[in-house]
Amino acid sequence: MAKRTATPVLDPSTETAVDWIFFVLGGASAVWLAWVLLRESFSFGWWQIAFVVGFWVLLAYLVLPRLHRILTRIYVPDYFIGRARTSDGLLGDPVNLALLGTEAQVHAAMLAAGWIRADDLALSTGVKIVRTTILRRSYLEAPVSPLLLFGRKQDFAYQQEVDGSPGKRHHVRFWRCPEGWRLPGGHGTDWLAAGTYDRSVGFSLFTLQITHKIAADTDVERDHIVSTLDANSAVKVSRIEGFSAGYHARNGGGDTIQTDGDLPVLDLRGVPAAASAVDAVTDSRDRRPAPIIVGAALVALSGLATVAAGVTQLVNSGAEASTVEAALQSLTHIAIAVIAGVSLAIGLASILVAWRVFLGKPRARLLAMIFSVLTVIAQIIEAETGDPKTLVANLPSVALSVLVLLALSSERALTYVHRITKTPKRIAGMPGDVAQF
Repeated sequence: MAKRTATPVLDPSTETAVDWIFFVLGGASAVWLAWVLLRESFSFGWWQIAFVVGFWVLLAYLVLPRLHRILTRIYVPDYFIGRARTSDGLLGDPVNLALLGTEAQVHAAMLAAGWIRADDLALSTGVKIVRTTILRRSYLEAPVSPLLLFGRKQDFAYQQEVDGSPGKRHHVRFWRCPEGWRLPGGHGTDWLAAGTYDRSVGFSLFTLQITHKIAADTDVERDHIVSTLDANSAVKVSRIEGFSAGYHARNGGGDTIQTDGDLPVLDLRGVPAAASAVDAVTDSRDRRPAPIIVGAALVALSGLATVAAGVTQLVNSGAEASTVEAALQSLTHIAIAVIAGVSLAIGLASILVAWRVFLGKPRARLLAMIFSVLTVIAQIIEAETGDPKTLVANLPSVALSVLVLLALSSERALTYVHRITKTPKRIAGMPGDVAQF
């Protein structure tokens, strides 16, 4: 029996418009929440520091990235120009390497040249980065931040640490090219890569995030990668001169970029790969992305909190009467019991929705985003017409709803959900025009 796949919630054009609306609403809700935090920070004495830090985190990691993602839809070209993009939609590092060969051959060549494969960015590896940075310890497999090409983040990355410093390293990201795709000029290639040298840790000029700062002359790093691989006699190197001399000024972190635009082409088809190295397609779109995991976890957390509130209400309603019959005679107790039952039902339903969001189900994602939007709108109305203290008291739940909306309306979440539904298409209405191959 053929395996059934999920079907789209709406027809493609309507689905695109709905996704775009939620994307913009997520950005607007994040801006409003940042304003609330900034405004309230002037009223809390010593707690003002915590509000200011919260404002910076929200501004740097949620508000500015989402605003950049919306605006870059307007001014960033929607075709290959020899640059990767950041998750914020900004132009990132230059694509300065092309490779021919299978995935197994790429791994074999990189490992033989003394490179170490970077871990995938996840909660556990993120914690390890913080720990090793504070303790000034080496982390040879430290993850690299995601950059996008062909509408998806890198399939994998390799790096070489420098002097045991977590702030300095050689690193290169790899993307598998879509089947049948060719470089401008008609040159065929199986992989594209972007290699840069991290010289220090600092703040991004455009988003204020903490990030690695790269060395300006990216050609030095490009040539370093080529020289390590060219030492293998099975690797053949050619060069496309003046391939992409334009569009190079700064990367997504605001660092200056200098390059002659040449594109080395590394032919790895003669590199022997281990027989056990199965050349399975490593497509980053098939991995469950962090926004889906975070969004599902936050929806589940909200559901658990609602269940706990319902249970508490039921216990309290029973404690106020000596017998069940006495409780039923009281309209107050009946109302409390009904409200508690509704809370339990909503909480359990939220947990079920969270699980289905985690599985990449489009209807569950849509339902979670709708509920988050309604919650935020209700809080905005109450904040403008009611007691401001109520908003402060409800700030954690409001922030939770905003975070759910931002996570599930993100491009990575959208790409993953449509990948799971097996409906490859070009989402022209989304920022950056997510190209799904």
